[in-house]
Amino acid sequence: MAEADLPADRPAPASIDPRELASRFEDEKPGRVLTGPVAVVLTAATLVIGLLALWQVFRPLAQGSKYYLIFFLAGVLPLVFLAYPADLRLPRRLRALVTGRAPATPDLDTTGSGSGPSRIDWLLAVAALAACLYPVLPVALAGGGGGYDAFLDRQGLLVGMDVAMGTVLLLLLLEGCRRTTGWILPAVCVVFLGYGYYGGLLPQNWAVAHAGLDFGQLVDAFYNSDSGFYGTPLDVAATYIVLFTIYGAVLDLSGAGRFFVNLSAAAFRRSRTAAGRTAVASGFLLGTVSGSGAATTVSIGAVTWPILRRAGYPAERAGGMLAAAGVGAILSPPTLGAAAFIIAEYLGVSYLEVLGWATVPTILYYLGIVLSVEIDARRSGVRPAALEASSVWRLLARSGYHFASLFAIIGLLAVGLSATRAVVLATLLAVVLSFLDRAHRLTPARLVAALSNGVRGVLAVTVVCAAAGIITATTTKTGLGPQAAALLVNAASAASSEPAVVLALTALLAAVALSLLGLAIPVTASFVIGWVIIGPALLDLGVTAPAAAMFVFYFAVLSEVSPPTALAAVAAAAVTGGRLVPTMWHTLRYALPAYLIPLAFVVTPTGLGLLGIGGPRRILVAAGVTALSVAVLAVAAGGWLPGVGPAGVPERVVGAVAGLTLLWLQPVPVAIGAVLAGVMAVGVYVRRGFAGSSGGTRAGSPA
Repeated sequence: MAEADLPADRPAPASIDPRELASRFEDEKPGRVLTGPVAVVLTAATLVIGLLALWQVFRPLAQGSKYYLIFFLAGVLPLVFLAYPADLRLPRRLRALVTGRAPATPDLDTTGSGSGPSRIDWLLAVAALAACLYPVLPVALAGGGGGYDAFLDRQGLLVGMDVAMGTVLLLLLLEGCRRTTGWILPAVCVVFLGYGYYGGLLPQNWAVAHAGLDFGQLVDAFYNSDSGFYGTPLDVAATYIVLFTIYGAVLDLSGAGRFFVNLSAAAFRRSRTAAGRTAVASGFLLGTVSGSGAATTVSIGAVTWPILRRAGYPAERAGGMLAAAGVGAILSPPTLGAAAFIIAEYLGVSYLEVLGWATVPTILYYLGIVLSVEIDARRSGVRPAALEASSVWRLLARSGYHFASLFAIIGLLAVGLSATRAVVLATLLAVVLSFLDRAHRLTPARLVAALSNGVRGVLAVTVVCAAAGIITATTTKTGLGPQAAALLVNAASAASSEPAVVLALTALLAAVALSLLGLAIPVTASFVIGWVIIGPALLDLGVTAPAAAMFVFYFAVLSEVSPPTALAAVAAAAVTGGRLVPTMWHTLRYALPAYLIPLAFVVTPTGLGLLGIGGPRRILVAAGVTALSVAVLAVAAGGWLPGVGPAGVPERVVGAVAGLTLLWLQPVPVAIGAVLAGVMAVGVYVRRGFAGSSGGTRAGSPA
């Protein structure tokens, strides 16, 4: 049976191709569909950028990484103005929030996404090229010596032309951010810029006041320092993310995405909850191809929503499941979201170590979703859905080679190879293995398309990372990070003087702040801001750097499922045609473990076991207790104890208290939580016995 054996039923927006639908719900806006000479120019430019990135892995430029970043940004930023139209509408998240619903089909761009660049776009592209390359121009301008070394020597003493070109680049980055992600992130950058310039006018007894910086000092910090435009976020985009997006594009064109969905269906086709399990497993596996939670949601929804609908899932419940599974892709090894690479750079650790930190939380996250799927199937009386798919072994025998490159990444990292070299070698392996499938072999033309698609996929995140330099440089120059951290800790200390309580309250306040921040801006920018503002508060309270960084990472990612914007839920509602607000709340219920587990590894030392830190005993204890907590919370949220029956309100309340208490991961709270969990289970048994003695039955009870 061919890999296309899954049912071909289309979701609600049948007139839109799933790829097109997915592109419209990524963190970035949809780009232009270019044709003719402009498309050739864009393809050629992306190929040059991709080859430069690959060259840098094995033969780094002698002048250093910043020199490479200058050329990388000079290649990317002009393409942003050619590939993205000047759409002046409100951001999609804000429009969804205002309307309170998701359209049945995504709104198409009426401002020129299908037309070519205008004269202004070309002018902006040329200006971006000049502003980016100015630091390396081998000519003397306006009293400053020419060349890269001379430009570096002027750090802190910029001449007029330096300030002028830095200002041009600043404005172009803000416009590039607006075109790719909307108005909000540029507005945040402007707020930080204003704080840096006008902060000296604030009352000096305010904690966030500073001496004030003139505009030249700010431009110097942005343009000619290691914490500005060419700081760690851009370095990560130019060295890690671009290579992983190329790898994802190669996997996509080699047919890996379809194989993963078919494998998920084959694995669970005999299960009563096959439809739900297939959706969840597909989300996990497709995370290797798509780095966007919303895009993964649409990709799995386009295939699995017809199956879920036949099984009897309401549109809103199915949408919540799809959104939670899609966002889980960003949290899952071996290809986490872009912010994970920034963690590795900020903390000076290997990417393999970051993957290790994410392993147990990922298992617990999907455990929570799977339990919720099982509970929903029994509580709602979901029907078994027949899945037409080949056997698992037949699929693995024919297309299991798609896993080889994923395993290769882990293996190469384990033997000490850098993440960049590991992913390049894994990409080459995926290219070679693609020739095992005649329909998806990567011929030279398809290989060019994969390389071009991979680079084009990193345009938006590159601009976001460069613009994040405005935030990090301003924070560094003004000392805002420690000041904001002190405010956060003081707010928690006002409620209690007990250190453990202060830490717990600080973590809760930080979680709320990160969730609110992530509602408005992309995940990568949310992490960068959260790390420089909130990270110091956690570190000051004794939280280890890995726990603090992963805490910020998880809550930055969870913005995609957090009401009231919840981009992944908006995408899921567009696929299923369900009501937006109920879809958001179902998503929140499915993703509940991801909100609670980060709190567990921050507030208690034992919680570090969830990150794989502290030895086998701590890891097993932390994972086991937290798994029990996730299970109890799933029962409390779903209102059903598998194998027993429905849980009433009293049992659900006791279960919720038990689950939250278990997350404290200390002997006394764990004992109390375990007792309460037992009380909940006994209550459900008693309720079933009472219902049975009354002759009552419930539809949907397990067979």
